Formats: sequence, structure tokens, C-alpha cells
Amino acid sequence: MALLQCQSLPGIGCSGIALARAGVQQCLAAASHAPLLPPLLRANGGRTGRSPASVKAGNAIGFGRRGRRDLRVVAEAAAAKVTPVSPGGVSISDVLWPSAGAFLAMAALGKLDQVVAYKGVSLTIAPLGAVCCVLFSAPDSPAAKKYNMFVAQIGCAALGVLALSLFGPGWLARGAALSACIAFMTITGATHPPAASLPLLFIDGPKFHNLQFWYALFPGAAGCVVLCLIQEVVVYLKKNFKF
Repeated sequence: MALLQCQSLPGIGCSGIALARAGVQQCLAAASHAPLLPPLLRANGGRTGRSPASVKAGNAIGFGRRGRRDLRVVAEAAAAKVTPVSPGGVSISDVLWPSAGAFLAMAALGKLDQVVAYKGVSLTIAPLGAVCCVLFSAPDSPAAKKYNMFVAQIGCAALGVLALSLFGPGWLARGAALSACIAFMTITGATHPPAASLPLLFIDGPKFHNLQFWYALFPGAAGCVVLCLIQEVVVYLKKNFKF
């Protein structure tokens, strides 16, 4: 077998006579310094036995495989660089300004409550607390868009008044109002979840019944005007005063 391999390798120059004179060790030593060839080439005496077209096709396939492998390596490297934001990476200003804005919003609404107290109504309602969370902690979310907020606040509040007028207080009015609110926000594209609680607040809050359809503007939409003004201040502070 050593003799056959030596004869099949090009450039060695070992024949049967040379082997007889130099010995098997010298031929094997010469073979160890010869360039290694793939098994297929050794079997064919160094000849591929393939046409130029097939060689080009093989090269193209090899390049395609290498390209896919390189792309996979790049994708894995890019994915390794993407790390989730941990709570420890939040800056103090990202926490302080939204929290301060929520405090200021409730303080402002509380002061306005004193103005309208004689009417027996209040601006400090639970839905506006949810609006504060959306405006100050997620100002870029769809629910924080002004169109979504005001259309949903006005429309859902009006649907609550209509449901109470049609069905009276009770579970039927609540269910009808809530389902109508979801349909309304879906049709108009004004998704603002806090507004869905306004009909329930009206149906179960006798102190708002005297407002009738004015409830569509007060306290929900009117309170949102105040919150939007404070939100502009909070967004400005977050962008320009980081620490």
C-alpha cells in the first residue's frame, strides 16, 4: 500500500526501481514532505476527472455554503450584542420626572376639585390615575397619543350616559356600555384603555348623573387637558435634564 501511495503522489519521483535502491523508509520520508492531497485526488493520481463546468459549479456551491455560514456567524454576533435593559440601567431622572409629574397632576386636580366642590363632582377620578401612568411612564405608546386619548375619553363617556338612559343602573347597562366602548375604540382606531372605565364610573356614580351628556367632557376630557399640559413639562425635563 505504501508503494501504491508513493506512486500515486505527484512530485515524489519514486518508481519501483528507486524503491529497490533507496528503500521504503526514504520513499516514505519523501512522501511526508509532499503536499497533502484530498483522498479523491490520491485515488485518481492527482487528477480530478471533472469537467471545468462541474468544477465551477462546485466552487459556486462551496461559496454559497461559506456565505450562509458567514451570515449565520454575523447574525449570532449581532444577537449576542442585543441585551435586555435591566432595572439597574434606569437612570434617576427617568424615575424622578414621571413620578414628580404624577404628583403634580394629582395636586392640580385636587385644587380644581375645590373649585367645583359646590356642584358635588370631582376631577380626581380613578380613570385619570390610569391616564397619568400612560402619559408619564409611556409617552410614546399609542394610548398616549392625543387623538386616541380625547376621542376615546369623549366617546366612551357618552356611551356610558346612553347605556344608563336605555337600561338603567345595573349589570345590563355596564355590560352594554363596556362592549360598546370596545367596539367604538376598534372602529375609530382610538385605543385608550383608561377610557373604558368612564362608563362604569358614571353608571355606578349617582353624583355624576346630573351632568347628563356633559359627562362626555367633564371630568374625563377636561382632566386630560390638565394632564397633557403637565406631560409636556415632564417630557421636556426628561430630555434636557438627565442625571
